[in-house]
Amino acid sequence: MITRARQAPLFTGLTGRKVRLREVGAADRRTLIGFDRDPGGHPRAAHYRHWAAHRTEDSHDDLQFAIETVRGGVLVGSMSVQADPAGARFGYGIGIGPRHRRCGYAADAITVLLAFMFRERAYLACDVGIHGSNFASLTLHAGLGFRERDRVLDPDLSRGSFTFMVEMSVTADTFTEPPLPGRPGRGRHWRPTRGRHWSNTPLF
Repeated sequence: MITRARQAPLFTGLTGRKVRLREVGAADRRTLIGFDRDPGGHPRAAHYRHWAAHRTEDSHDDLQFAIETVRGGVLVGSMSVQADPAGARFGYGIGIGPRHRRCGYAADAITVLLAFMFRERAYLACDVGIHGSNFASLTLHAGLGFRERDRVLDPDLSRGSFTFMVEMSVTADTFTEPPLPGRPGRGRHWRPTRGRHWSNTPLF
């Protein structure tokens, strides 16, 4: 009788402050489909389907992740990464279940993904397309260092009006900017707390 050894996880160490990125398992199917059917979702703004995004794989470097909380291991969303190894660029789609939004999970998951793709996979840039009406996502990505490159018309017309997609990018050089002297671990997306008595006088 031949027994098959248990396969080791493909991704290790993909853990942030709040979430962990891991492989999508068969047990995740029901929860992911539930996210897609949740009436609290905003499909027109998100353009993302959790379960459908993980059913095909076009490139050997395309990746699919489940997003779970570090505390408790609760599945809160998913990510689908589309990579172009020849061009050293990649993009992704991310969705957080409606009941888990506004908790900082998306920002943490994106930061973990960028660190992995830039440092471990040696990609040079990340490109994303965000629906022009999705102000929350536009604000989130701008805060993480993404910069707008272009705006293109969305072919999906609604009641005679037109919308646009905002193309944003961040580079490996920008994301891996060296920390300030004496302040380790604070990259480009770190923001200081400047209170009433803040000054730019060096403290050390």
